Amino acid sequence: MCRPSAAVLAVLAVLAACVSGAAAAAAAAGRRQQLNYRPVIGVLAQENLPDDQFARGSSYIAASYVKYLEGAGARANDAGDYFPIWGTCQGFQQLSVLTANKNLLTLTDTKAVALPLTLTPAAQSSRLFRSFPKDLLQSLAEENITSNFHSWSLSIQNYSRNTKLKRFYKVLSTNNDGKKEFISTMEAYRYPLYAVQWHPEKSPFEWIDKPGMSHSTTAVRASFYTASFFVSEAMKNQHHFSSAAEEERALIYNFSPVFRGTDAIFVQNYYFD
Repeated sequence: MCRPSAAVLAVLAVLAACVSGAAAAAAAAGRRQQLNYRPVIGVLAQENLPDDQFARGSSYIAASYVKYLEGAGARANDAGDYFPIWGTCQGFQQLSVLTANKNLLTLTDTKAVALPLTLTPAAQSSRLFRSFPKDLLQSLAEENITSNFHSWSLSIQNYSRNTKLKRFYKVLSTNNDGKKEFISTMEAYRYPLYAVQWHPEKSPFEWIDKPGMSHSTTAVRASFYTASFFVSEAMKNQHHFSSAAEEERALIYNFSPVFRGTDAIFVQNYYFD
């Protein structure tokens, strides 16, 4: 279950200039729209797991989520505003529940499996995927490089039957566990809301040796492009801290990640009171 505490990311202008792919598209858009090279990006914390022997305080953020955004030219801090919004795994599930105003999730056999994406016709022209290189999209469609670690999914059937979801989200990819087809990537039609049921951050930053993990070059590239895209979206947001001192106090560099071992599902966690 997620808690309303958060870490935030402020993009470094010197690194943002180096972001390629999706961010290059944002630079072009900057001719028409003023970009904020220090956007605030929120990372929602979760309640500590009952069996986490390393737990401190009451909530945590897996360090891989912070590294994932830092790798696209961001730095993290500890408070902020959540617009645009990106949901990964449970974040995807939460967005679907909030939009539908009911829980339409269904059990799937996807606890630890790497899958290719079944891209929909809408994917190529989508905001999320349209700046991806063609060879990377082909790899995403053909190779087992998206890490799935979830028991609950939004089935295409339940999505299709719910008017609120159908009107709000465009389906960009689906997957199938052999019995049920479920949505793996979607974006809102009118708003900068994006959701993936798979884990792009795991490929470069999580190293547990178990099924579902992929560390191939294409998997890491996919991680970079998704992170770069979201950072470029955040550049369109004009929220900022009231002062440099306030921003510095909130930086996640004030916290130290805890190493939990290479056999842990998250190699490092940040813990918060």
